[in-house]
Amino acid sequence: MRRSVRALLIWAVVVLLLAQQPSRSRADFSTLGQHRSVPSDEIERMIRAEMERQQIPGLSVALVTDHQLRWAKGFGSADVENSVPATERTVYRLASISKTITAVAVMQLVEQGKLDLDAPVQRYCPAFPEKPWPITARHLLAHLSGIRHYKRPEEITSTRHYTRIVDTLEIFKGDPLEHEPGARFTYTTYGYNVLGCAIEGASGMSYMDYVREHIFRPAGMERARDDNVFAIIPHRAQGYRRTSSGELQNSPLADTSNKIPGGGLCATVLDLARFAIALQRGTLLRPQTLEQMWTRQKTRDGRETSYGLGWSLSEYRGRREVFHTGGQPRVSTLLYMRPDDRMAVVLMSNLEGARLVELARRIADLVHP
Repeated sequence: MRRSVRALLIWAVVVLLLAQQPSRSRADFSTLGQHRSVPSDEIERMIRAEMERQQIPGLSVALVTDHQLRWAKGFGSADVENSVPATERTVYRLASISKTITAVAVMQLVEQGKLDLDAPVQRYCPAFPEKPWPITARHLLAHLSGIRHYKRPEEITSTRHYTRIVDTLEIFKGDPLEHEPGARFTYTTYGYNVLGCAIEGASGMSYMDYVREHIFRPAGMERARDDNVFAIIPHRAQGYRRTSSGELQNSPLADTSNKIPGGGLCATVLDLARFAIALQRGTLLRPQTLEQMWTRQKTRDGRETSYGLGWSLSEYRGRREVFHTGGQPRVSTLLYMRPDDRMAVVLMSNLEGARLVELARRIADLVHP
């Protein structure tokens, strides 16, 4: 009897101690700021000053160093009307950062021998008609295909809901190419719709099932998903724009199901930080494949572009930069990496037209002077 009472007392003490442990909440991430390489107070001051300068309602940030999530936090309001604060768990539209995820999916299939970068894309997406010249997945990844971008404002603020990627090809597949594939760089979100169709053909899975199974799950991207306007998505940010007079307004309605592979996903900064870590650690792709993606592509006449296979590429103060921006109704987003320094900065805001690249560079400079 005494032994059982003693055991119960010990168990009660253990439960009490466990209950006093902090949960996986914002407090956990604030302790990451004490890491010797993360001057979180300086970063916070920098972010607040930039938000005030650009009049950004809400912004979330995550910082990766040495392949680890070091710091994450939200600032301002995710929903101004309802006074909901932005946190590191706020869900934002990724906008064109979605292209990096689609590009990784394509290159995984290349590694598996299921997709040839230089074969006509109709081999994997027969719903896209043949054009006067062959178009390949390489052309599409590098924005060299000649497929057009948005033609009309109502394509950006489309409210039609699509349930299949193949149906979105109807928007543009009958239009002539802007130029012969490879002739010049022409940025196109619709070209990534064709890649989404090719992923389905090469993998035998729907696009969303493929990226959930082969990218989101292995990378630990817990909240990443399609930005379904009808779904209940906890912690989803509202979006805003400013008029010419500076007045804050709600963003126009826009259903992004017309461009899921090129701009229709959503996630948190924590998800994108984990995506960056998984890439840099080789969890999603072989290092040589990643280097192929992070190599400037060339036009047919040998001119280098500032884009690789799904990524923007540049140099800053002698350091290599790999990044992608995103902008659409409700958001401005950025995934910024300095792979040689093993670091990444994720910034997502709910203001259209916010400029985030310079802020990311300044944060990176603080951490890695």
